[in-house]
Amino acid sequence: MPMVPETTDPLLLPNDPEACLLADANGAILACNQTAQRWLEDAGLSSPEALLPANQRALVQACQSQDRTISGVESRVGERAISWTLIPRTQPQGVVIRGRDASSTLSELAEATRSNRLYRLIIENTTDLISRHAPDGHFVDASPASWRLLGYWPEELRGKGLDEVLVPETMEKQLEQARTSLRDSGYATLTLQLRHRDGRLRWFEIASRAIRETYTGAVIEVISVSRDITARVDSEENNRRLAQVVEANTDLVLFASRHGEISYMNPAARRALGIGNASPLPPVSAIFEGDEFERLLSIGLPQADQQGVWETETRLRALSQDNTLPVSLVLLSHQAAQGTTYYSLVARDMTERELRESEQRRHQEELAHTARLATLGELASGIAHEMNQPLATIVNYANASKRYLGQLDENPDAITRVQDGLQRITQHADHAAEVIKRLRAFLRKGKKRSACVALNDTIDSAVRLCQWEAAKHHINIELTLADSNPTLTADPVLLQQVLINLIRNAIDANRERHQDAPSRITLTTRCSGCNEVRIEVEDQGPGLDDEGLRQMFTPFFTRKSEGLGLGLSMSRSIVESFGGYLDAERSPAGGLRLICRFPPKGALGAANATHNP
Repeated sequence: MPMVPETTDPLLLPNDPEACLLADANGAILACNQTAQRWLEDAGLSSPEALLPANQRALVQACQSQDRTISGVESRVGERAISWTLIPRTQPQGVVIRGRDASSTLSELAEATRSNRLYRLIIENTTDLISRHAPDGHFVDASPASWRLLGYWPEELRGKGLDEVLVPETMEKQLEQARTSLRDSGYATLTLQLRHRDGRLRWFEIASRAIRETYTGAVIEVISVSRDITARVDSEENNRRLAQVVEANTDLVLFASRHGEISYMNPAARRALGIGNASPLPPVSAIFEGDEFERLLSIGLPQADQQGVWETETRLRALSQDNTLPVSLVLLSHQAAQGTTYYSLVARDMTERELRESEQRRHQEELAHTARLATLGELASGIAHEMNQPLATIVNYANASKRYLGQLDENPDAITRVQDGLQRITQHADHAAEVIKRLRAFLRKGKKRSACVALNDTIDSAVRLCQWEAAKHHINIELTLADSNPTLTADPVLLQQVLINLIRNAIDANRERHQDAPSRITLTTRCSGCNEVRIEVEDQGPGLDDEGLRQMFTPFFTRKSEGLGLGLSMSRSIVESFGGYLDAERSPAGGLRLICRFPPKGALGAANATHNP
């Protein structure tokens, strides 16, 4: 038990809930009550001084010398916090020291201090605007976020009305609804446009709570938390607009997963593919042909994953009809918010283009056929000569054979001459038939037919058709043909038409410069690097200047008084349809060299497959 002096001082009440100690003028403890005794026992202490602050003697002296009560002096004994009050007394001289257990009070105060510090920390650092308002909406206070969100410091907002920061068009109706909700339920949430100090309009989502008067329940203040949702509103608006564009788009738009499940198809796609609005969406594999779907998986998806986009031309299969739709397809890869990959397919219906190209090809074939007829008319004298020669020879041999038949009785050897004449008649008749066959093939009208063409043979046929015209003007056509006799995948009639156009163009150029004096045209074939096939037609004409070289393949450009200017333009189109290219350059002799370049046979075949499905 602690050693405490015993006394009968009336200040030491036996049932006093507060500790009471008596100290002399020097601060020594004279006595203490039962509560102080109990606190000592609880703490395992032996001296009452252990309950007091360490500077208790100085406090006692100050209390006496200043003749005043000193209160609120704290000390801690174990888990107990004690608040002491020192009261001076004169008879006997000394100090009464009373202490109350303030553990719960100090704990609550410390907790309140921590909460207040945390609250201020949150208020001052939150990105949302926390504000207090009077019932009529005027600002009472605001958090520092008001500067970033509205351009006002909290001090500037105090006393401002809502009409100074809200956009009027969105204010009255929603504010009235908010007041009603605050009055009835104590809560209100609304979305409004607020005007920044610099004039910008910002969207805010505002959650408000009413603070009521304790007894009447009237709303005396409103606490609001305002969050800037401008970016979200703009994003939603953009998404809405994009959705409207996609819905109204005439292109086919589909969204699909990596596993080929279609999640969305716009109305244009449903119409084009024959899928009703109420019908379930098919898998991607159902709208592609088998080989095209495999190409999409093996080539399209990896490229879209790597580069973000893959473009191709393909055909989609309509489900309700037995037909396919030519489209220009763009495959895009996207990353969803949760990290998964999905794809959008945007397809443009190319049916109209396909029809237009088909019509264009038909017109080109008609034009080419017309050009062949015109060329045949211009070559008529040469053709007549080539036909007259075998016919005249046939007549001569027929007449000679008749004479020899009449001499059979007198000359037994005449039968040999008759047989020889009949053989030559057959040879020249075959030659005439071959000429007619070539003419019929050249004048043939129909779709382009690609075949493997022996280039040297085709050139020989074209030269024969132009030989008479060249010889008439003393022009010699020299052939320097590749020994390997290169082959091309092309339409032989159209290729022959190109060669005739080039040769006749060279004949006209030579005539322009040399009149009917002897001149030369050189026609060369060669295989260059990577087996590229070249055909070169070089004349000895006046050539062209730079402007002429740039325009010579333009339709209707010509220097001939009676020309249409379509021969070279059409020739370039025909060569390009075979996957080649036709160009021109000045030759060292001053004339022109026209050059046809054709890719290797394999590549050419692929090019023709593209142009002629």
